[in-house]
Amino acid sequence: AAPFRQWYEAHYALPLGRKNVAEKKYTEEERAELPFLKKRSSKTQRKFNERQKGSFVDPGVQEQFVAGKLYACISSRPGKCGRSDGYVLEGQELTFYTRKLKAKKGK
Repeated sequence: AAPFRQWYEAHYALPLGRKNVAEKKYTEEERAELPFLKKRSSKTQRKFNERQKGSFVDPGVQEQFVAGKLYACISSRPGKCGRSDGYVLEGQELTFYTRKLKAKKGK
């Protein structure tokens, strides 16, 4: 989950999967390190504001980022050695599999 979170925060300048971002007091070193808290020029800030209009993360996926784990489905074809392709579960597919996992844990 960390590589995608890092890319999302750098690309959209929005925190993803972090608790209490607005309430926490950051030092100057932390502000320089976190991509969504950096100081930017007005042109760059306009670019990020335009990107933020189209950014949406499913609430279920948001909860998974807080936990630090993502549910994904491996969709690679058999016979491909050393490579696995897949996609992150979201929407109805995510709710289906979370229900299945909760039912399995309950037994």
